[in-house]
Amino acid sequence: MTVSDAATRLPERARPTRLDALAFQIKTNLFRARRALIETGRGPRRLAHGKPDDFPVVVAQLRSALWSDPRPGERALQWGKVQNLRAAAHLLDRTMLPAGAVFSFWRQMGPARTSRGFVTGRMLQEGCLVPATGGGLCQLSNALYAAALDAGCTIVERHAHSRRVPGTHGRDATVAWNYVDLRFTAPADMMLRVTVERDDLVVSILQRRAHVDLPAPEALRVYPQAEGEANSCGTCAEASCFRHEGHILAPAGRTAWLVDENWPEFRTYVRNARKDGAVLALPMRGATSARHAWDTEGFAHVTSATTATLARSLRLRFAKDGPQKRAAELRGAQALAARHARALTPDVTTVVVAQSLLPHLWRDGHLGGRHFSVLMTRMPMAEIQTRLNAAAAIHPERHTLVDFRADAALVAAETEALAAADAIITPHTQIAALFGDRAVRLDWHMPRPGKRGPVAARRRREPPDQEHTRRKREREKQCRRDSARGHPLHPRPGRRKRP
Repeated sequence: MTVSDAATRLPERARPTRLDALAFQIKTNLFRARRALIETGRGPRRLAHGKPDDFPVVVAQLRSALWSDPRPGERALQWGKVQNLRAAAHLLDRTMLPAGAVFSFWRQMGPARTSRGFVTGRMLQEGCLVPATGGGLCQLSNALYAAALDAGCTIVERHAHSRRVPGTHGRDATVAWNYVDLRFTAPADMMLRVTVERDDLVVSILQRRAHVDLPAPEALRVYPQAEGEANSCGTCAEASCFRHEGHILAPAGRTAWLVDENWPEFRTYVRNARKDGAVLALPMRGATSARHAWDTEGFAHVTSATTATLARSLRLRFAKDGPQKRAAELRGAQALAARHARALTPDVTTVVVAQSLLPHLWRDGHLGGRHFSVLMTRMPMAEIQTRLNAAAAIHPERHTLVDFRADAALVAAETEALAAADAIITPHTQIAALFGDRAVRLDWHMPRPGKRGPVAARRRREPPDQEHTRRKREREKQCRRDSARGHPLHPRPGRRKRP
């Protein structure tokens, strides 16, 4: 045994046993039942969600790094932690904090279950960081607690970790469903924003106006830290512990291709850029139309969204006018994005996504903590609507220039996602020019001229008198064919009814 092993080995009395784990689970169930019984009909209510535009002033903001453990053996559980933060951020983001109302972490978010998108991550239990569903949520509760202090909120309930947590400096708050909660009240009407960026978890508290008098921030409130640091199997040398995980293989991240309309330029790009183990989410499997006929060869896993694609096609078919078609396209893209999001397992670290799906996936938090590129087929919605507004100002009589505008929140989501994307992939020169060095310019696939192409070219070069004669002969031939078939405009001779 080396000196480092002796330093990290737990004392004999602190080594967890199966009996300890059973006793811990029994106590946990009793505490949960007690909290549920006490707060039945009397606990904090679930707060509503609002629009961020109504809260433009940032009162407090805290960032924390997503990838806190770079060791290869912890990679899978780090992915799980980030996935849990994505799921929690989707539930907590845009929560309204009315003045005096109690915010409860668990009441607002609900239990961390696999059916709700939560997976296995590291959780502190009896001094050890063990794998558990929903593990890693304490990073969010730590950030919430620190931001609430900085915003002048009153802390109603807070529990410290049983071991030191790196990076908190005494401003930590642990949570465990449902008996260990984080609760606070806001001094004024505020909003909570929780977003997962590529490398950071960002927790912000916003308010309506900058001149509102708030209590002094409690940023200096620091609690004594617990003795000893939390260990996982990557730092603890107790191989005899029943929780010891042994040697953990380091998995490799995967790439997911979330596609929609099939362009030949994109089809070639996907064929050349895909890697082993990649995931493909396409609109329809085995589609016969060129629009959805993607090549699935070489992908480890292929999923489809046939129902959502057919529903979108029906909506477009029965749309009566342009605005209804545009609305049907957006609703169909939202349903398709929700189906494709199921392909984003925690081990997916890179995403290539179609532009039509981008704002919906970004707004729901599926792209946070991942590298992603965009297959661009049109100008950004913000640019399109800006050009339409300018054209409408010049031609106010043309109502089609103003008959439809996308939802402002959706436009903002696309703008934010495009700003965060690693690369913009498009054959369009004007679109590529908007994104500078991030643009990947593809070559256009020009169609080959068919048999009728040269004939049409020769016809365009005909003199006017010859073209007139040729068209007159074609009309006469068509009239004779219609007359032979009994066409109502050219009936057969002798069959016209007398008046």
